[in-house]
Amino acid sequence: MFNKILIANRGEIALRVIRACQELGVSTVAVHSTADADTVPVSVADESVCIGPPQVTKSYLNMHAILTAAKLTGAEAIHPGYGFLAENETFARLVRNSGLVFIGPSADHIARMGQKAEARKTMKEAGLPILPGSADMVKDGDEAKRIAADIGYPVLLKAAYGGGGRGMRVVAKEEDLGPAFAQAAAEAMNAFGDGSLYLEKFIERPHHIEIQILADQRGGVVHLGERECSIQRRHQKLIEESPSPFLARDRALQICETVRQAIARIGYEGAGTVELIVDENRRFYFMEMNTRLQVEHPITEEITGIDIVKEQIRIASGQPLRFRQDDVTFRGHSIECRALAEDATLDFRPCTGTIQNLHFGLGPGIRVETHIYSGYQIPATYDSLLAKFISWGLTRAESISRMRRAIRETVIEGLPTTLPWHSQVLVEPDFVRGTYTTHYVAEHRRLQDPAPATGAGSGS
Repeated sequence: MFNKILIANRGEIALRVIRACQELGVSTVAVHSTADADTVPVSVADESVCIGPPQVTKSYLNMHAILTAAKLTGAEAIHPGYGFLAENETFARLVRNSGLVFIGPSADHIARMGQKAEARKTMKEAGLPILPGSADMVKDGDEAKRIAADIGYPVLLKAAYGGGGRGMRVVAKEEDLGPAFAQAAAEAMNAFGDGSLYLEKFIERPHHIEIQILADQRGGVVHLGERECSIQRRHQKLIEESPSPFLARDRALQICETVRQAIARIGYEGAGTVELIVDENRRFYFMEMNTRLQVEHPITEEITGIDIVKEQIRIASGQPLRFRQDDVTFRGHSIECRALAEDATLDFRPCTGTIQNLHFGLGPGIRVETHIYSGYQIPATYDSLLAKFISWGLTRAESISRMRRAIRETVIEGLPTTLPWHSQVLVEPDFVRGTYTTHYVAEHRRLQDPAPATGAGSGS
């Protein structure tokens, strides 16, 4: 096991990794920008190093500064969390070339899965079905039209690098494809520095299902079940749950096992998530793979009892998985609601401000992962995530009931949050029945209408 790990991230995920390290008896180094000097992760880490100003390009994306901090503090490994440099193959190579351990997969696997067309090809060869589409990146609008004519409309243009909905366009007819291609390519270039696109068949009422994987350096691979991630806005998740209410258990486990075998075939190591599109007939298709920890990993931890962050660290240190697939058991149901500094009544517009009063509703079956506190000023520079509410219950109904209670009892004053919107979703019939798809937010825009605050949980 490592003696010291540097956490190359901020906010709640930096705190989450620090806590896992503490439980493993590993010392921690927190790096931070000048804007984050007074944050909780910095205060609880064993050491901290300022790596630059608030701009992410000069701090959390500054590879040289992070590596220098690791060398100066004697850290043996770097945990990237999620976002920032977590899926950056160049950073992973630099870490390893510097004699340090990157807590994640190999740079080659990051590169292969980061290039969406290459990922599709790799996973098809490994045995996963993929949506009809381009075999490689599409050169221009004319080539896109030829491919679309073969597979039929509607089609989806997607950035070959990156994610989060940027560089993505749904096209319903041929005359719209040329302009959509130009727009998506420009957006991808601005967001990721590469305007390459690929094209695939668009499934009109899909479910977004993902499979959590752990793989050690000795060929051991397990899946930790599936997560339903279909409630999204602009391709960014808002609510996740496990197990999926859409899939029968035998079908879900069949899909999970197929994915586990594919991951074993490509020789992957570390934690990873395979994201799938599942149609109304429960047919699944590989979409992409995230070669990192996911924001929603806690719900998998709740139903399996397995600490994914600790397992990441153990795997990176060379230890084998301590369990086989048959040892993994699933118990109960877990839901995660992402409390964001966004105003749902204004199309989820990001907000800034100072938290003036804060109280979290807790109690049985509730876990809150956060880095905020009363007096904390929300910076405009970073992600809008304030806290993750995770509920667990023996049944889905109990998990929903506990989440309702936790949000109802929560007070976050000083700026708008998404908590009022979450409160409405948790009693909305389509959600309670579990009959939603990725179109849920668009089809339930009335939930974004302004509503009177109801005391605790109003989030404003």
